[in-house]
Amino acid sequence: MNCRSMKHALLVVALSLPAFGQVKITQPGKDKISVEIDGKPFTDFFIGADTPKPYLHPLRTASGIVVTRGYPMIPDVPGELHNEPHHRGLWFTHADVNGYNFWANEDSETVPGKGKGKVVLQSVDKLVSGKKSGTVAATFAWKTPSGETLLIESRKMTFYSDPNLRTIDFDITLSPQVAVTFGDTKDGMFAIRLAAALEEVQPKDIATPVRTGKMVNAQNRQTEKNVWGKRSEWVDYSGKINDVAVGVALFDHPANLRPPTYWHARGYGLLAANVFGIHDFEGDKASDGSLTIRPGQPVRFRYRVIVHPGNSAGLIEAYDAWASMKETK
Repeated sequence: MNCRSMKHALLVVALSLPAFGQVKITQPGKDKISVEIDGKPFTDFFIGADTPKPYLHPLRTASGIVVTRGYPMIPDVPGELHNEPHHRGLWFTHADVNGYNFWANEDSETVPGKGKGKVVLQSVDKLVSGKKSGTVAATFAWKTPSGETLLIESRKMTFYSDPNLRTIDFDITLSPQVAVTFGDTKDGMFAIRLAAALEEVQPKDIATPVRTGKMVNAQNRQTEKNVWGKRSEWVDYSGKINDVAVGVALFDHPANLRPPTYWHARGYGLLAANVFGIHDFEGDKASDGSLTIRPGQPVRFRYRVIVHPGNSAGLIEAYDAWASMKETK
């Protein structure tokens, strides 16, 4: 085996099998939960009453490089676009739930339709630290402006220790409390907004940092032009931050609704998996990607996020290994 093949094989193993280490989960206050991996901060999970939706921010590489945009949480990061203030780190919501917008739901934003919904913490159910992994489990209510609960969200996030990677597994179940329709719109659902250097397109009025990002999906389609609106098992967004190669991959589980998912992936650093935007993604006004569920008909979503060094090499094998894993109780 030559040197290049050896490096590829080692990356595949690293991507597939989280290694031993230490994951520490703490709740320093009622507004957030902190995740530390191998003695270094990884991310915070914001769940406070002033938060329009729960989100993770920032996300870091194993070496400590921040891969998510700072704005609007940190408004003075040089070179960042100050657009789309609802793009907070890593989040999970949708822009049309019975006509209410849970996606663009910042106080500063004006939205059409019935108005803005809010995802409200009900309980923190489990915080577990461990040598190989750590777990956060929490329950949220998706509420209308009048206070009606449309959905109960049960979320479990598992964080893994690894010397080179940062991996998170998401297991989210939405249980309707009334008849709930997820409308057909591109703006949803499982999403991340990446750091400026990982964007594909250089803004005309911003010279630095230099945008170095490139999207690639499981079918090896590249750039926004060939990834946006396409169906794929995963998408990777890679580039360089301060001359260090980094990447963020999002995996859609094959047991999710309508696999493989469509991708709302933009050159300005947005990467989102969304099964409900068919008429936008297909460019067909006659198509309808909406879904109605009723009490007793929960819908489950599973995703994996991998923050990795380098490019997308090894992600095909990593996805296959994750997708074929037997579920543990």
